Amino acid sequence: MRQWDDQQAAYIADREKRFDAILDVLELQYAHTPFTVVDVACGPGSLSARILEKFKHASVVGIDYDPMLLEVARQSSTRFGDRLQLVDADLLSTDWPTSVTAPVQAIVSTTALHWLQPQQLVEVYRQCRELLSPDGVLLNGDHFRFDSRFPVIGRWAKAHDEQTQRSAFAAGAPEWDSWWDELRATPGIGPLTDERERRFAGRDATAPTAVDFQLARSRKQVFESRERSGNCSTTTWSTA
Repeated sequence: MRQWDDQQAAYIADREKRFDAILDVLELQYAHTPFTVVDVACGPGSLSARILEKFKHASVVGIDYDPMLLEVARQSSTRFGDRLQLVDADLLSTDWPTSVTAPVQAIVSTTALHWLQPQQLVEVYRQCRELLSPDGVLLNGDHFRFDSRFPVIGRWAKAHDEQTQRSAFAAGAPEWDSWWDELRATPGIGPLTDERERRFAGRDATAPTAVDFQLARSRKQVFESRERSGNCSTTTWSTA
């Protein structure tokens, strides 16, 4: 897990600030009230762990389809006991929300949903809307690129990413491929490699989406739909 965090911080500038923004909103909304969070595409549980460490009155349902990352999450999160429920489910399926039984006050995700195709993401937002309680919050700290409308800023962002990676790798952070190579050699996790490859075989590379697309889709699927039904939800974003 420590190596995962180091590796991710190399590719995602100011990664911890995204977590901090999400935790700040949860504290403002639920500082003194027990609450349940769904961590969508939780991976090995980096964000889930930070939520549970900060809020002793919170519980988290972590959902992911990667069997290897879920096993890392299981092995690294035993200290949380039954406050963390890990669910093996595919966001592209129509029934993944059925794995969540408790009322949900927050749905979070970070640096994950960009793997979905735009039309798939729209459907996930719709499903999130159905899961959220009336005063629920949706918090997405994903990593988006500047598109062709902003070529100069896009070049700056690319150069900044490269600078972040050089500094992190020089300080000893593992690169993406080397981290996965080590995981495949890890007893108890490595044997899941074939299953992981089977699950993700044939899935096309995703089209990049800009922040304005994400905001427009979330408002359409979450805020406007609840407003029409008289049941309005707060939608909050942490983006970079």
